[in-house]
Amino acid sequence: MKTAVCYYSHHHGNTLKVLQAMAQEGEMDLIDVTVRQTVQLDGYDCVGFASGIYGFAFQKAVTAFARHYLPQGKPVFFVYTYGGAKGTGAKEPAVIAREKNCPVLGEFSCKGYDTFGPFKLIGGLSKGHPNAHDLEQARRFYRDLQKAWERMEEE
Repeated sequence: MKTAVCYYSHHHGNTLKVLQAMAQEGEMDLIDVTVRQTVQLDGYDCVGFASGIYGFAFQKAVTAFARHYLPQGKPVFFVYTYGGAKGTGAKEPAVIAREKNCPVLGEFSCKGYDTFGPFKLIGGLSKGHPNAHDLEQARRFYRDLQKAWERMEEE
């Protein structure tokens, strides 16, 4: 399964760490939405969107990227990290996927070290995350996602 994951990972690189663990399990291109301005996602079997949770939602650049570049009917999945609360998680990109008739194969989330705003004053939240267990769970999620995609292709 040839996969593209369009992501934003800034403060501590939590989301990128998770994606790099997943990428060990298959053919995955990681696309930083702040670097690449145009991209063709048609040639991929599946597209993921990944972000830390900012203000209780996906980072806005990822959502805008999904709205602009996600092809109609393309299978998708979502990945996110969060410090204290998941917030609304992948709600916004999931709405875009629904509008574009894209089947959602799954969603993975885990804690990530967070020192944004006032959390910095107390040394941050979720120290040590994502940890080895989180990364193994991410790899397992991607392996399961590949199986789900294969089943979908057989139907």
